[in-house]
Amino acid sequence: MDIEKHYKNAREKYGQMGIDTDKALEKMSSIPLSIHCWQGDDVAGFEKKGSVLSGGGILSTGAYPGRAGNIDQLAQDIEKAFSLVPGPKKLSLHAIYGDFKAKAIDRDSIEPGHFKYWLDWAKQNQYGLDFNPTLFSHSKAESGYTLSSQDQSIRSFWIDHVKRSRKIAAYLGQNLNKPCINNIWIPDGEKDITPSRLVHRELLIDSLDQILDVEYAREFLIDSVESKLFGIGYEYYTVGSNEFYLLYAAKKRIAITFDMGHFHPTELVSDKISATLPFLTDILLHISRGVRWDSDHVPILDQELIDVMLEIKRADAFSRVHMGTDFFDGSINRIGAWVVGGRSVAKAILRAYLEPTEKLIAYEQDGNLFARLALHEGLISMPFGDIWNYYLATHNMPDDIEMIKEIETYQKGVLNQRQQ
Repeated sequence: MDIEKHYKNAREKYGQMGIDTDKALEKMSSIPLSIHCWQGDDVAGFEKKGSVLSGGGILSTGAYPGRAGNIDQLAQDIEKAFSLVPGPKKLSLHAIYGDFKAKAIDRDSIEPGHFKYWLDWAKQNQYGLDFNPTLFSHSKAESGYTLSSQDQSIRSFWIDHVKRSRKIAAYLGQNLNKPCINNIWIPDGEKDITPSRLVHRELLIDSLDQILDVEYAREFLIDSVESKLFGIGYEYYTVGSNEFYLLYAAKKRIAITFDMGHFHPTELVSDKISATLPFLTDILLHISRGVRWDSDHVPILDQELIDVMLEIKRADAFSRVHMGTDFFDGSINRIGAWVVGGRSVAKAILRAYLEPTEKLIAYEQDGNLFARLALHEGLISMPFGDIWNYYLATHNMPDDIEMIKEIETYQKGVLNQRQQ
């Protein structure tokens, strides 16, 4: 068939540069992608209605029809999206997505049993799970401070919440026999001039120290902390800055999370990979696309995403840098957003494995910088798309154009039938 014919021709061309495309596909097929659940319902979650307040630095825009309104609908939509994204997958849960059965369970009272639904689902479908405590959209987050609050009762509430989140993550990891990453992100900060920055950061250190006091086996739980440049309503300063968390992660020997939208527009996450790997055991990537600011747009195969994966591949660090998506767009088909984003990550990984890194380094060491640049440019016109289409075909998935029809069919048959 044409797909196989095109693949053979592409394999020959890459082979001329010393690239074994079969091995490249085999390697990328072993890298799990953790896809976030909150794209499916615009970060609403399943807490009892009226128990939370909006805000806290999180905002999803748009009102596209068919949003998942309960846990079964969300699982159904995730399964559809996963069926169109090749490779091994994990689902990243936020704490507000437990199976609370319409009961008012506050966040300092969540238990592993509230997530048995997802554990059983993951076992049945052979997926992994990751976890995130939810420190936003709550009355105790209205002040702008959670783990760094000067109000001891508020700080204690959130400490208890994150402690329980770690317990849940360890429970999920142990029952799935694979690491569950528990990623801590807080919105804490101020809108304008803040003379008490150090006070809040010292409080955050104390909170994190209390949270991490209980040790869990690393094969079941990996702790990570996530920085941010600013948040909605917290434009002047955020307590958990990149410098703060980098130093804390190095001190505590935990992971750092790099969200691709959480930095100044001129900062590149791709440059942070090799700068961080010598000092930390693990890095978690939250893959999104910032447009002018941290807008969490759906990832596309842009140069920065490619460069991130190239840096990981060149460092042979895919076992230490964990792939996760983090975006939410309520203005388009939500399942389609998952699929486009997930496929873009997979394409970037494939592009990385199709780079003749050794040849580029040899040119560099020989001082032949012209050849290094020319080869880099020449790779752009290589028949990458033929390799990608073959990879999709081996997973019995439609190509990127045919996939549109499948999503539209799901829209008509499932999403349009939902009562919102």
